[in-house]
Amino acid sequence: MILIIFDLDGTLVYSNRIDSRCFAETYANIYGQEFPSIDWHVYPHVTDTSIFSTVIREQFGREVDPAEVETFQEAFVRLLRQRRQEQPEEFCMVPGARDLVHYLHERHDYAVGIATGGWQRPAILKLDHVGINRQPIYLRGADGLHRREEILETVRTQAMAAHPAIRKVVYVGDAKWDVTTTRNLSMDFIGIRREGDHDHLFREGATQVVSDYLDGPGFLRAVEQASPPVMVVQ
Repeated sequence: MILIIFDLDGTLVYSNRIDSRCFAETYANIYGQEFPSIDWHVYPHVTDTSIFSTVIREQFGREVDPAEVETFQEAFVRLLRQRRQEQPEEFCMVPGARDLVHYLHERHDYAVGIATGGWQRPAILKLDHVGINRQPIYLRGADGLHRREEILETVRTQAMAAHPAIRKVVYVGDAKWDVTTTRNLSMDFIGIRREGDHDHLFREGATQVVSDYLDGPGFLRAVEQASPPVMVVQ
């Protein structure tokens, strides 16, 4: 059995940064201050938990209170839902993603996971919006976790506990931090860049990159051949 773990944003779904702007808008509405940056590269770890904690610490000189995380998430999800009602066409699925995931659900030799740096409630909203069946998926968001490695390890551990026959684990992601995370974990990796700019991930050490999931058999061949990212000297 092979466990395929997908990232979410940019890997299964995308919104041309509208979701990121919703995060910033929610922050401004609650705290009355401009959110510093939606360039996620500037934060120590690219997870909602780390980003939110970092900004609160820098702007207010204190640690995050768990109750305010709950308040922020509720407002964030409410705004995400509103934007999807107003502009449903702007919140898209990477071509072939739903059919591939549902096909994998039907196969007994694959297990499916999602490990996202976003919080879990927004992730569920995004999956439901594009009709991806999440019931058989081992899903973990960044709730309570700062590092992407922790999120991936949680999904891998859960899936392997349920399926001891898993012989290979492959992560699919679209960003340079996905390459770094899988290299740190020595985990097999497939990159995806829906606009075709594959060099963006090849430069980071990815060995295989696809543009979409429309060629299901081709993607599964890539899964079989997947290996951890190589070390790149910059």
